[in-house]
Amino acid sequence: MTSETPLMSAELSRRGFLTGIGLAGAGLALAACGSSSGSRPTEIVFYQSKPEVIGYFDTLIEQFHQSQSRVRVRHDSASNLAGTFVREAPPDIGCLNYNFEVSRYVDRGALSDLGDMPEAGRIIDELHPLIDVTASYPDRTSVIPYSLMAAAVLYNRTIFSQHGLRPPTTWDEFIAVCTTLASAGVTPIYSTFKDPWTIAQGHFDYAVGGTVDTTKFFNQLKRQGTNVDADSPVSFEKQFLKPVEQMQQFVPFSNDNAASRGYGDGNLAFASGEAAMYLQGPWAIGEIAKSNPDLDVGAFPLPMTNDPDDRRVRVNIDLALWIPEGSTKKDAAREFLAFLMQPEVIDAYNAHALGFGVTKDAAPVTNETLVELKEYYDRAAFYVGASQLVPQSIPLQNYAQSLAAGDKPEPVLRTLDADWRRLAFRS
Repeated sequence: MTSETPLMSAELSRRGFLTGIGLAGAGLALAACGSSSGSRPTEIVFYQSKPEVIGYFDTLIEQFHQSQSRVRVRHDSASNLAGTFVREAPPDIGCLNYNFEVSRYVDRGALSDLGDMPEAGRIIDELHPLIDVTASYPDRTSVIPYSLMAAAVLYNRTIFSQHGLRPPTTWDEFIAVCTTLASAGVTPIYSTFKDPWTIAQGHFDYAVGGTVDTTKFFNQLKRQGTNVDADSPVSFEKQFLKPVEQMQQFVPFSNDNAASRGYGDGNLAFASGEAAMYLQGPWAIGEIAKSNPDLDVGAFPLPMTNDPDDRRVRVNIDLALWIPEGSTKKDAAREFLAFLMQPEVIDAYNAHALGFGVTKDAAPVTNETLVELKEYYDRAAFYVGASQLVPQSIPLQNYAQSLAAGDKPEPVLRTLDADWRRLAFRS
């Protein structure tokens, strides 16, 4: 599972959007006046299936329609994406989480080049390596990022203050914080091991990303092809062993019933003050606020070394825009893409979704929790979560779950190496 978890209601989406870009849309509508020649508008299919923002994008489409009369957009959130490509009838434009579902279309050259669009030139330079490590096609800009999520350890500021604690900056400080809280009868970390994805994106990714340069690691892994074992330059067993062992050191500081608790349970429990820390991303903030809007929540990157300068936050390209080569309406799709990328539009979306801006002119985050992570994002102290870079055909989430349950890491990581070899052989 990815960061596509519930955030806010569609009604709040509409109000937030109209506040953020109403004036901009009105200006576009005026500019479009008199441009219609009575010809039939071009209809394009827009594929966007992230559940919690379907209503939000419906509102964006309505605003786009008000701004011009040349293009009409039909929102598709239910089709099987792979099936549309197989039938050679893909959507004209898509906006999805940038993971391996989309990357396979990038690798095969199924997405058109957007590099000539001004919007492509506005993307922050430091994001390009994060895009390319997932997938790339020679001499082509296949996707344009739209939203980025920065995840870290959420913490209850009130509990920390009551026990005289500050966010830890080193590994030793982190373990000391956990020990102090446990000694005081406070659950240090609320974990939800019933849902494997929460371990993969949290405990596993935070531990690995805090010590391993995941971009460098996966790029090298791809160059090695099927040569992935204990003797190769990089392997999961070799590079991931130490951080996984550290993960198994802090997992015992979780709630006793972690094995039977899921994501929804975790949001409610953390909102109720049942633990001091919660290894979840910004997608959980809105859910926590539904139960306790007054909870004072902070965030800090999990320190995995004793050098404070090594601290980094986990990120993923939450949404990215793309236009298939197979679309016969690329010009109309590009017009809608340009609308979505207007500063007033994209900034309003990211403020609503608690995402970080991906453009050089993006508005800074204002959410009180995310402001604590801003300094890391501004200086590119971030990494792509390892779980985002392993294809779903490899059951990494289940492996992470077994590691959280106490399985010996060497055999698990050795199996992960073997899975990768088989995948590389088939490729």
